Amino acid sequence: MLIPIGHENMTARRWPVITLSLIAINVVVFLLTFSTIEEQAQGPQPGDVKSHILMLAAMHPELTVPPDIQQMIEEAKARQPKLWERYQNQSVDIADPWHAKVTLMHDADVLQGEMDSLVSEYAQLNVESSQTFLQKYAFVPAHPTPASYLTANFLHGGWLHIIFNMWFLWLAGLVLEDAWGRVLYTIVYLMAGAAALQIHAWANPGSTIPSLGASGAVAALMGAFLVRFPSTQIEMLLFFRFRPYRFQAQAYWLLPLWLLNEFVGTLWGSLSGVAHWAHIGGFIFGALAALALKFSGLEHKANKAIQAKIEGDALTADLPVVQASELLEKGEVEEAITVLKNFLAAKPDSLDGWTLLQQTYWRKSDLPAYSEATTKVCAMHLKAREPALAWQDYEDLLNVGGGKMPAATWLDLCRAAENMQNLDRALSEYQKLAAAYPSEKQSLLAQIGAAKICLKQNRPQEALNFYEAAKNSAIPHLDWEQTIEAGIRTAKASLAPGQGPSSPKLVPALENTRAKGQGA
Repeated sequence: MLIPIGHENMTARRWPVITLSLIAINVVVFLLTFSTIEEQAQGPQPGDVKSHILMLAAMHPELTVPPDIQQMIEEAKARQPKLWERYQNQSVDIADPWHAKVTLMHDADVLQGEMDSLVSEYAQLNVESSQTFLQKYAFVPAHPTPASYLTANFLHGGWLHIIFNMWFLWLAGLVLEDAWGRVLYTIVYLMAGAAALQIHAWANPGSTIPSLGASGAVAALMGAFLVRFPSTQIEMLLFFRFRPYRFQAQAYWLLPLWLLNEFVGTLWGSLSGVAHWAHIGGFIFGALAALALKFSGLEHKANKAIQAKIEGDALTADLPVVQASELLEKGEVEEAITVLKNFLAAKPDSLDGWTLLQQTYWRKSDLPAYSEATTKVCAMHLKAREPALAWQDYEDLLNVGGGKMPAATWLDLCRAAENMQNLDRALSEYQKLAAAYPSEKQSLLAQIGAAKICLKQNRPQEALNFYEAAKNSAIPHLDWEQTIEAGIRTAKASLAPGQGPSSPKLVPALENTRAKGQGA
């Protein structure tokens, strides 16, 4: 099983209100309708009986059927000639107990009686099902209703169906809503869902099998994501032989591969139970919509409007910062601190607010409070992808004798130094982090990060020490086990002949970690 678990662009300028609302509506509708859909789906369906009619007609073309059924048979023969040929040769695998039974029938009268019974049952089920929930609100290609182009996109047939659709909706919708704006995003999503269903109907004319789910609309978001963010790294989780493997792949080859898989799925026709043409149609619609929004200038206009609103809101929201700054200039430090604390309680992500509070505590000579504010500012600079400023914050913290950084912030700081090619400093901080938080997951990741740096610097013995410390760590690390084992093999292979691993003394940071793990 291959599952996307995130991508490198999981940020937005505003709350993804529409995406969260769509997910909430889908979940609520699913909880309200699941039992009804499951009950109706378990009963005999016109689509199942239709498949039996087609199988029997292919195996025994001499049987007589009413004109409307004959037309249905001719349409099926024209749409799926290869499948029809397999049925005729009876080379297809046994589909169900009924199929097994009729393959043993050879008497012409018995076969005609079976066909007459199927035709009668098909007509009766069509009459009965015309008033069912699925026939009203799911999408039926043979007789779609205007409302079903909307309602079918909010119905799901099972837990896995809705979980996967909503997860994909979150991954793609988060960034597309931010890029297009809420209005354009909503319009494209709803239109894509309707377009995907219509393409499914064109590919399956006359089908009475209800189609439901947000898959077509979500596939459209995937197509738009490919056009809008083609080089984005998508993190994948692969389960192979019950073991997880993580890797990253860029959207420009991963998403077309998914689309190719959908085209392959169409070769199985309706046997797969998946509306592959709805997925394909939705994907292509979303890609074309993204191109249209880009070259028409609508996306640019939406971005300008979003940015103007954000800046306007920020100007209004940050008035307390201006007020606190004026109080500080007047020497009213305590009053400035009160204003800033109240402001940050309502808007905790204000970098300007925390920066001014940091300066205010320095003015007051309150070093513990200054250190706490500096740590917060450092984390916010890292989040804003400003590593140089984050490192300056860290140096300021060290200069006043500040304590250790929070583990998550410290790990991000180490990685920032590594990305800036300041490998020696990154290695040193990785070691400090591993020693400071021996029981935290960040300690394990710090050891792996340090090992990778040592390999880059052609220091395989030290790399091996770090990897082995990570392997022996008491911290659960099943998801990193493959990385650690691969690192150990690489480090051993890089050792000079005759230098083999001799269990040398570990660096101090790792000694503390090993001792902690053994005592647990």
